[in-house]
Parts: sequence; structure tokens; C-alpha cells
Amino acid sequence: MTNSKYVWQSFLAAAGTVAYISGVAGLMRNAEKFFGEGDPDTILAPITFLLTFVVSASITGLLVLGRPIHLYLSGLKREAFILLAATIGWLIVFLVIVILILFNISSV
Repeated sequence: MTNSKYVWQSFLAAAGTVAYISGVAGLMRNAEKFFGEGDPDTILAPITFLLTFVVSASITGLLVLGRPIHLYLSGLKREAFILLAATIGWLIVFLVIVILILFNISSV
């Protein structure tokens, strides 16, 4: 497979990760609207947070590391590192975009 295909796959993995993170962030931001105002002193609030954290770490780990690990174990070590580096690169690009958007919003 050519490097451009790995760059495209890395973009899709990073975009999927950003979409998933955006969805979870939106859910967390609007949790009171969806679930009502519960008693925050119950054990369910920290359990829910920690379960969401573990599930999110698993999903994003799969999105970022799944294909590179598969390539690496298939003997395509160079391609695995190209895909992983490109995915991390795209995530950094998305992070910079979000920071710039936040900076522009806060300076208005």
C-alpha cells in the first residue's frame, strides 16, 4: 500500500476520534438535559464518569492504535509506524484547530 493511502487512513482514524470525542463532550455538557438533575452525592455519578472514561479510552485507543498494531503484527512494521505517526499528526492538527477556534472565541 502506498504512503498516501496510509495518510488517508490516518486522517479517517483521527477524524473518527475527533467525532467520537465531540459526541462524548456534547453528551457530558448536556447531561442534565438528558438525564435530569440527579443527586451528585450518590455513588452513581463517579461510577458513570469512570465507566465513560474507560469506554472512551478503549474506543479511542482502538481508533488510533488498532490498525497500526494489526499492520505491525502482520510484519508491516514500517507501514505501522507511518500510519501511527500520521494519525498522531492529524490529531495534533485537529487540536491546533480547536485551540485556534477557542482563542478566537475568547478574544471576541
